[in-house]
Amino acid sequence: MTILIEQPEFGVEVGTEAGEKKVFEDEKELVLDDGLFVVPHTNSFGQTFRDYDAEGERQPSVEIFYQINHINQTYDFVQRMRKEYRKLNRVEMSIWECCELLNEVVDESDPDLDEPQIEHLLQTAEAIRKDYPNEDWLHLTGLIHDLGKVLLLPSFGELTQWAVVGDTFPVGCAFDQANVHHKYFKENPDYYNPAYNTKFGVYSEGCGLENVMMSWGHDDYMYLVAKENNCTLPSAALFIIRYHSFYALHKAGAYKHLMNEEDVENLNWLHVFNKYDLYSKSKVRIDVEKVKPYYLSLIEKYFPSKLRW
Repeated sequence: MTILIEQPEFGVEVGTEAGEKKVFEDEKELVLDDGLFVVPHTNSFGQTFRDYDAEGERQPSVEIFYQINHINQTYDFVQRMRKEYRKLNRVEMSIWECCELLNEVVDESDPDLDEPQIEHLLQTAEAIRKDYPNEDWLHLTGLIHDLGKVLLLPSFGELTQWAVVGDTFPVGCAFDQANVHHKYFKENPDYYNPAYNTKFGVYSEGCGLENVMMSWGHDDYMYLVAKENNCTLPSAALFIIRYHSFYALHKAGAYKHLMNEEDVENLNWLHVFNKYDLYSKSKVRIDVEKVKPYYLSLIEKYFPSKLRW
């Protein structure tokens, strides 16, 4: 039996009658077979996903978070943070040790989740593994995509939440209306700087997202950690890690004028990944010890035993 579920915000086909996995940029519905991951209708709070206007206990704090984030994420700030954290001189540890560190982290910017981050990592990875059993790199990407949130912990500088989590966006060019709580960008000094407030800003058409400065946070940090430690994950995995919170792009289609051909290809995989990242946030518990050996084998395949962080 095949179930058709309308999801206009995604451009993927994730299953066929024959069980094949295909990606289509303009497809408007998800096709899910029995036994595959099923998109839930509500988040952990009983509300629709990514509804930043929904009344709820976390709505006020989430909006305040984005106000502070949008005021302070400037081009100069991002440059300073990238220069400092690219040194990777704070901690030396394995990927799995970093996973375990996330047990105490809760993302205050997320209106859908109030569970420890390790739960979300395993929920995401296992949901992907169920539907894409042969794409082991994608399973591992699901596990590690949020590891940069260790920036909230003392050993990593104990950065404030607005400098670690939340939706990401380019700095150095105009802030697109597709960014959540866009109104607060008017309090960001870059909003009025003629060097940064035009469509292209300091960039050029088709320059490639790799050359674009993104608001600083766990995404860019984990991207730097993976790249500088010479991981062997494919470019699509690094793209997912760096841009999985870039919802203005992969949900609304903003900023595509900055993308190159490789970005276009990798965006297809990000669309696939996003379903699992967003909709696997649930109360389902994962048996960590049962799945741990499998993920340790993937870590050994794609990463050195110890990484600089």
